[in-house]
Amino acid sequence: MTPADAEALRLRALQAVKGVCDPEIPVLTIADLGVLRDVAIRDGRVEVTITPTYSGCPAMNMIQFEIEMALDRAGIGGGQVRTVLSPAWTTDWMTEDGRRKLREYGVSPPKPGGGRRELFGVEEVECPHCGSANTRVLSEFGSTSCKALWRCEDCREPFDYFKCH
Repeated sequence: MTPADAEALRLRALQAVKGVCDPEIPVLTIADLGVLRDVAIRDGRVEVTITPTYSGCPAMNMIQFEIEMALDRAGIGGGQVRTVLSPAWTTDWMTEDGRRKLREYGVSPPKPGGGRRELFGVEEVECPHCGSANTRVLSEFGSTSCKALWRCEDCREPFDYFKCH
């Protein structure tokens, strides 16, 4: 395989897998989340590298399956999905488009640059419905392990907050 052929295959594979959706938050792709780390050609085969949002994320098996299916649909057989845990995923890897999609979906996105700061508590979470910062946590555990349940004290709507880490 020539370098040009390898690059063409890599780009075709990247196009195929970057649209794979997160099964827990279907408005986000794995590219939006920053879970998709790399698409490379190794020994003539596609290798897709992903990093889970949490080391025990239950969605990773489904994401791996969906990546394999996306490659198959693109006519790319024999691709391999590799999961790497280091460096650990951080919300800083989320795209601005992903943060916008979360907000439109009714989930308060983490602030850019929040990264690991949240270990000591969240300073301010904005309501995705009305934009108010007059919010409070109801539960540190939301509908998935990466979200917490909050409520806006102004519009009174409950909402999920995508936790920084």
